[in-house]
Amino acid sequence: MAREEAVIVNAIVRQALVAAQEVMGENGLSAVLRTSGLERFVGNFPPDDMNPAIQTSQYARLNAAIEEFYGRGGRGMLRRIGKASFEYAVREQAALLGVAGVALKLLPERQRIKFILNSMVSALKKSNAQVDAWVDDSGECVAYLETTCGICHSRTSETPICHLYVGSIGEAVRWATGREHVITETHCLAKGDPYCRFEVGEVKV
Repeated sequence: MAREEAVIVNAIVRQALVAAQEVMGENGLSAVLRTSGLERFVGNFPPDDMNPAIQTSQYARLNAAIEEFYGRGGRGMLRRIGKASFEYAVREQAALLGVAGVALKLLPERQRIKFILNSMVSALKKSNAQVDAWVDDSGECVAYLETTCGICHSRTSETPICHLYVGSIGEAVRWATGREHVITETHCLAKGDPYCRFEVGEVKV
């Protein structure tokens, strides 16, 4: 399937909308949905299933609209939404994420980070066969990479713009390790890079 025709399933869109409403409030989300051309989701979130919900380009427009809506605070808002999105996934989609009943406390921290990032990759691939994502453990940092990122699809930027992913990955790593780490997007499809790459760095102090 062509990149332009890529879709995102209901469960992932619902997760993002629930998280966005939690952070932005119902009125804020409704305003952003209308400016994104996604009025049909105002007060009417998609069901929690694996059927296609929207085109990836529309999901990217939603992310862009949130950033524009909040101006300079947009990046932080998207990170908060990403954090809430992972929290929702653990609470409502633990089986899909593969974290139900998992005991990580006995594992070294790097193994915990690899486990949760691989769980995110697996969940995305289960939800959509089009997804091309993987974990790179070959360097000093563990990194999450994706060539099918829906956040920056069809967008262009001089700097990385996948702030929602930074929030989700940051919260995932905090959940797995009990500590907050610095997450840095070093590559972004919107910049013309071949993939989006998110490195898990030092512990925040």
